Amino acid sequence: MQTGNDRRIDYLEFTVPDVQVARRFFEAAFGWVFSDYGPDYQSFTDGRMDGGFTTGAPPSSGGVLVVLYASDLADTEARVAAHGGRITRPVYEFPGGRRFHFEDPTGRELAVWSEPLSKT
Repeated sequence: MQTGNDRRIDYLEFTVPDVQVARRFFEAAFGWVFSDYGPDYQSFTDGRMDGGFTTGAPPSSGGVLVVLYASDLADTEARVAAHGGRITRPVYEFPGGRRFHFEDPTGRELAVWSEPLSKT
């Protein structure tokens, strides 16, 4: 029987060339809260998920697209661009909602999704 956090995603760790650049971007664009563990590691919490940024060696194979949620997709897209993110795929619809993709200032691709626009 699965209990608590057993077999659930518990932490996300990103390898980046500069943890301070990543920290400044995600603090400004998304309001994440950081803890400093020296020049090569910053941990974060977004209020629901914890993770970290490191300058260590990247994973040896594969990657995963991290998808964030935003209740106001247009505002979040504007905040990403205003704080140095590069929009790689503007807002588009998909079954279940809308989303856009971007690269943060360290070159990591992420996406942000929201519910579909109401058809009223």
